Amino acid sequence: MRYKNLVFDLYGTLVDIHTETDLDIMWEKTALYYGFYGARYTPEAFREAYLALTREQEGAAGQDYECFPELKIERIFERLFEEKGVYADRERLARNAAQLFRILSIEYLRLYPGVKEALAALRQEGHRLWLLSNAQRVFTAYEMEALGLSDCFDGIYISSDYGCRKPDRRFFDALLSEQGILPQEALMIGNDLQTDIAGGRNVGMKTLYIHSNLSSAQESAEGEGAEEAALADYRMEGADWFAVKKLIDEICLQR
Repeated sequence: MRYKNLVFDLYGTLVDIHTETDLDIMWEKTALYYGFYGARYTPEAFREAYLALTREQEGAAGQDYECFPELKIERIFERLFEEKGVYADRERLARNAAQLFRILSIEYLRLYPGVKEALAALRQEGHRLWLLSNAQRVFTAYEMEALGLSDCFDGIYISSDYGCRKPDRRFFDALLSEQGILPQEALMIGNDLQTDIAGGRNVGMKTLYIHSNLSSAQESAEGEGAEEAALADYRMEGADWFAVKKLIDEICLQR
């Protein structure tokens, strides 16, 4: 078996998602939730406070030596309670608020065709499957549970747990070192040329680029982005996992 370890991106690779990040209902309902616990905001004031705290955290992270730092979103929701003098049980309240906020932003959340069948078959064939996702655990762990993906991997690595994100090599190294994986024994599979493909190649992994509906329009394996897409060792147009599985089988049979 050429690649025993298969490392997957999540959103745009296995999961098709569309979110709207500035809907009135998000601010209205989340502000109402805060009011239930004594942290009273108008929707407009909540939006302004949330965006200000987000900019503050991103700015602080950007001043560090890290190339690609990652913030922890639930800390922002905790701060929004603290600013109104609510400290009791704020971690749980903030986690629930963050998840409510996320749910209200989601237009759809679904698997690409054949994902669960492909993952099950790859595991049965003896591959070890790993998830390496730029994401917030407070969102992603629960979305994976809702989609039935939680038990499909040998290990799940989410950037908010590590304070850095792809293509930062430290995030890749966390997986490789903790699991004792040699880069040449792993195939990185993702839909983003910068975070997944360049990041994987930078640590010595071979890469499979999937050009999905969530990939940049400039990253097509055929057309305007073809030169950049050629950085990947292997390429696939579309996230039909019945077809992707066949390609992975072919790749792993190569010598």
